[in-house]
Amino acid sequence: MKQYEYLAKQILAAYGIPIPAGRVVDNPLQAYQAVEAIGPAALKAQVLVGGRGKAGGIKFATTPEEAQKLAQDMLGMNLKGYIVERLYAEGKLNIEQELYVSVTTDRNAKAPLVMASLAGGMEIEDVADEQIVRRYVDPRVGVMPYFGREMASALGLTGTIFKEFADLIVKLYTIYHEKDAELVEINPLAVVNGHLVAADARLNIDDSAMFRHPEIEAIEEGSELEKKVHEIGLAYVELDGDIAVMANGAGMAMATLDAIEFFGGKPANFLDAGGGASVEPTAQALGVLVSMEPKVIFVNIFGGITRCDDVARAILQVKETIGIPVPLVVRLVGTNEAEGVRMLADSGIAAYSEMAEAAEEAVKLAGEGR
Repeated sequence: MKQYEYLAKQILAAYGIPIPAGRVVDNPLQAYQAVEAIGPAALKAQVLVGGRGKAGGIKFATTPEEAQKLAQDMLGMNLKGYIVERLYAEGKLNIEQELYVSVTTDRNAKAPLVMASLAGGMEIEDVADEQIVRRYVDPRVGVMPYFGREMASALGLTGTIFKEFADLIVKLYTIYHEKDAELVEINPLAVVNGHLVAADARLNIDDSAMFRHPEIEAIEEGSELEKKVHEIGLAYVELDGDIAVMANGAGMAMATLDAIEFFGGKPANFLDAGGGASVEPTAQALGVLVSMEPKVIFVNIFGGITRCDDVARAILQVKETIGIPVPLVVRLVGTNEAEGVRMLADSGIAAYSEMAEAAEEAVKLAGEGR
């Protein structure tokens, strides 16, 4: 269960980790009042997605009037598929240095993992391994003060920052342990006027442990696209590629993603149309894929309970009603295959019988591949 930044920071503050002054903003007037009270501030969209700054989800306001105008523009905006319903107005920081620190669960090692780096402010995946300090925690012992001091020393910290960082590591692990977290992350952990401040925060709670934490707000996750497909009754997960995928069955959908990756492409989503979805929900799901504006749509069907002619009818329904403005690759095999292939052919859509061939064509049409 992911927590919004402002909720994560409330928990950090409760454990004694410094955070900037901030206020939750639900409307433009509250943005005006927040900046009036705390001074120049960053208005930060509260959505459960990374890369907010680059996508226009963080704006800076110097005056209350400017904050009010920015809030009018930001509230209700679509940010990477998420509708912004709330902002967090946070005092602007004069950052001298940015660090990274997190506690997470390494499932392969079956142990908590603490990571830290002087290269804060970046995605940790983009930071070179030699710039990251990693230490596993014995859960029977936990994180003692010496553990924090060892990490601070490994980073080369000195003086006040050394002491504050060592103390922060202990507090961060305490949050991880007591809140049953899967991830507690501060990025960046900012140095401001010679002291550490959590400029941003992420907190993911283990869903299975939520019953132990009535004090933690349960948040409905998912982008607007994910919610639309879930309302139809189908399984959908948004990814970061540009080849939209629909397949029948979770196994087939996973195999389709693997095939696209094998040929050098990047899938935009996981969409399981189920083992027996009728024409209408299949058409609705395909319509959602069209709205994503991908480079290519790849429909991969191995019909058992699912009938190929029903899939063909859904495709033709979407083509005739809203249109399919991007290349469409269809692989159709199984129950009523001949009828489905004929229906598509009559409308000028060719259907493949081999998944690998179809996946390779989808990647080629997307301008990707090796």
